[in-house]
Amino acid sequence: MSTPDEAELCYPHLGNSSCRRIVRSHSVSVLLHIILSSISVLTVTLNLLVIISISHFRKLHTPTNFLLLSLAVSDFSVGFIWVFMIFLINGCWFLGADWCVFNAVLGYVVASASIGTVVLISVDRYVVVCDPMHYQTKVTKNRAKICIVLCWAGSTVFHTVMLKDNIEHPGGFDSCAGDCTRKLMYINHTNILGGVIDLIFSFFIPVSIIVVLYVRVFIVAVSKAQTMRSHVTVVTLQSSLKVNRSELKAARALGVVVVVFLMCLTPFYFVSLKTGFEEKNPSSYIFVICLFFFNSLLNPVIYVFLYPWFRKCVKCVFSLQILKSGSSEANIL
Repeated sequence: MSTPDEAELCYPHLGNSSCRRIVRSHSVSVLLHIILSSISVLTVTLNLLVIISISHFRKLHTPTNFLLLSLAVSDFSVGFIWVFMIFLINGCWFLGADWCVFNAVLGYVVASASIGTVVLISVDRYVVVCDPMHYQTKVTKNRAKICIVLCWAGSTVFHTVMLKDNIEHPGGFDSCAGDCTRKLMYINHTNILGGVIDLIFSFFIPVSIIVVLYVRVFIVAVSKAQTMRSHVTVVTLQSSLKVNRSELKAARALGVVVVVFLMCLTPFYFVSLKTGFEEKNPSSYIFVICLFFFNSLLNPVIYVFLYPWFRKCVKCVFSLQILKSGSSEANIL
């Protein structure tokens, strides 16, 4: 009689050439499938609401919201990656080598685009808080769009090159039938350059930029808050104070997004650093992958609590008011 920890074959008819899987009780297996399926559906649904809201309402067409739209698109894509995660619960990949490569490329590109977008959000908040007088001229809609396109294009090119061997040889690095191993370029038993490059450009550099910028934003925000309190009775400053309060509130809200993002991101790269960047089967570090991608569900949830305009947009979507003529011009703010 098998136990929950007993290892069995993914493809019993292949014998020793098959990978082995961990058998779980039926109730545990069903529960895991329900949880992951629910996360996938919620991630796709909530981020689709963000995409529809920002795309539809013209009042939301600001540089900052365009960055949130880019983040929502990457998070929306992660909702489909969760489907692939379901197939890795028991350590077996049944979809074939081509889908394994697609999963790897999509996962890396989307993750990299998310990181790049968060860096852009940090830069946006830095300029608006630390140099508000020149924000309108420095950060425009067109510049935001160009930065977003470059971010996605750069992420795609970078990881297509890094996963070149996987793309050219689907399944070429699988140790057994039912495996789905991805190998970053330049990684072998004596050369870990690929892993180091990925760690530097996908983690250390962007995280350093994010932390430095937000520390600076925090310091300036505290200073401005003290100044605002000391001048709160001055009538001539009332309008500017309202603007400052609004921008500082937005900075705090996006700060929450950034902090949660780093909390979900860090464990994944810590495990990569600890394991030495060797060729990896995703099932061997499934927990940190799931934690990293779980951030894509948390982002729209954060918006619900911190952005009144998002709650209004959701009501408009579900009440079908967005189908009415001229609804895109509604003042949703």
